[in-house]
Amino acid sequence: MNQTPGELTCDSQVRRPRAFRLLRVAVPCAVLFVVACYLVLRWTTPEVVVGRTWPKDERLSTDEIDHWQWDRLLSRYVDEHGNVAYADWKNSAADVRALDDYLNTLSRADLVRGATRESRLAFWINAYNALTVQGILREYPTASIQNHAARLVGYNIWRDLLLRVGDQSYSLGRMEHDVSRKLHEPRIHFAIVCASRGCPRLLNEAYTAENLEAQLQANTRHFFADPLKFDYDGQRRELSVSPIVKWYAEDFGSGDAEILKTIAQYLPDEAARQAASTGHARLSYLDYDWSLNDHADSLLDAPLPPVLE
Repeated sequence: MNQTPGELTCDSQVRRPRAFRLLRVAVPCAVLFVVACYLVLRWTTPEVVVGRTWPKDERLSTDEIDHWQWDRLLSRYVDEHGNVAYADWKNSAADVRALDDYLNTLSRADLVRGATRESRLAFWINAYNALTVQGILREYPTASIQNHAARLVGYNIWRDLLLRVGDQSYSLGRMEHDVSRKLHEPRIHFAIVCASRGCPRLLNEAYTAENLEAQLQANTRHFFADPLKFDYDGQRRELSVSPIVKWYAEDFGSGDAEILKTIAQYLPDEAARQAASTGHARLSYLDYDWSLNDHADSLLDAPLPPVLE
């Protein structure tokens, strides 16, 4: 049957509110369904908790935590460039257990007890690095830590790998952002290592309160001496640095000029230091290399340090 234009308009006005009502119901339901699915998948993502819970009367301040086990493992499996012999380490059941034992030792820390700033910094740097290595050994062989960092659902090594310390569990992300950065030491960014070549080198010795200042100074200078992490173009007065400085810019200063002044003393040559210290040079950022800091050759021919009682 033929309809007049007026009849078409009237009929569409009847149907349109009904369609809108359906959409107003369907869209929120779809959103709720997606959110529910996400929450279910997140809740069912298994967390990996390492370390142990110590009785309160057996806990120690960070001043009293001994890092000799970690020092011994680093000296055996990490070379002077910070590359790690993951294959050798994973093939040694005894040294995998030794890393677990060290993480258990870190769990003994009582974070409420008084301790020096140096011992707290050394504790969290070592904890971050040891937990990262433990996480990589669980997944090895792998090409990058990013392969184990699901964005929405599934296991994310930054979020779901946890170290028990005292009565709480700390992810890598929490260690970095909620603890270490709040100690207001920007050089931690040249000490904590996320198992990538774009990171600073992993020292082949443990950080300690006694040696902390020298270790931070040395590793920060080493970081900026690496041409993959720093470059200076004198003609353009342009300093190109690792994106680590960009990601944590607020820890180095409130703007480019302050950032440059903060890092100036660690730069590898006088011309770069002069340009940065004036705060008038241009600041740009290099690419980041997420490939694994893996040592291709065995390091087991090197003598093993003795166990200290």
